Amino acid sequence: MTNEESPGEVEGQNVPPAPDPRQLEENIGYTFRDRHLLERALTHRSWAHESVGAGGEREARALHNEALEFVGDSVLGLVVADALFRSHPEVTEGELSRMKHRLVSTQTLARVARRLSLGEHLRVGRGEEKTGGRRKRALLADAFEALLAAVFLDGGYAEAEGFVRRALGSELEEATPESAAAADFKTLLQERLQSERHLSPTYELVETEGPPHARTFHVEAVFDGERVRGQGCTIKAAEMDAACRALELIGPPEGKDEEVKGDENDGPDGGE
Repeated sequence: MTNEESPGEVEGQNVPPAPDPRQLEENIGYTFRDRHLLERALTHRSWAHESVGAGGEREARALHNEALEFVGDSVLGLVVADALFRSHPEVTEGELSRMKHRLVSTQTLARVARRLSLGEHLRVGRGEEKTGGRRKRALLADAFEALLAAVFLDGGYAEAEGFVRRALGSELEEATPESAAAADFKTLLQERLQSERHLSPTYELVETEGPPHARTFHVEAVFDGERVRGQGCTIKAAEMDAACRALELIGPPEGKDEEVKGDENDGPDGGE
């Protein structure tokens, strides 16, 4: 992003200038040859549409980062899948899928984006600025994917892979089938429903069976008129199972080939 084009100087936009992008390059460990790619990766659609005005949708699309998000999503999936396969060659496809889902989730990418101070460098419109857009998880996660795409297009796959491994280093090291099974499904369901339907699921304990030393809990995930039942040897495990089944019910996100994999024998194991 050039000084001449900093957000604070866009006509009609009362937005403070973003920090020098060289600091962001230092944070991510990569220096761009084509600064226009970096600039576009950091430009939210709200800024682009405000800048071109009414009737300028085509010009706005050439400015904002949504197309880069599409590329970054695919690059991220490949890098993470390769890293997980190499570090966990013995696990099942379902376990790899759950670990991958966790690593590329909005929650994880937003946390990584905050570590990189990515939000401070974004160009956002007045409305997004007023509503705290720089701190929104979905916006930060999308910007991370766009930034990854910019690195890939500017420097190639090896540079993009290096960026992902640096940025998600601790998450990749800590990824295990057990941690993914224990944390993945409820988070994924929450994010999917908030993003697509603007609501959150609730969980209701509907039945308990068995003797005290061998209880089986039945819990229903409730959302948007749906009730999806799961079971487990703890309430937490039953909630995870219900969330997993709910994700299977609503299917993969539109335009994505990601899906929750596994069956009744390959789901949450009920461990606390």
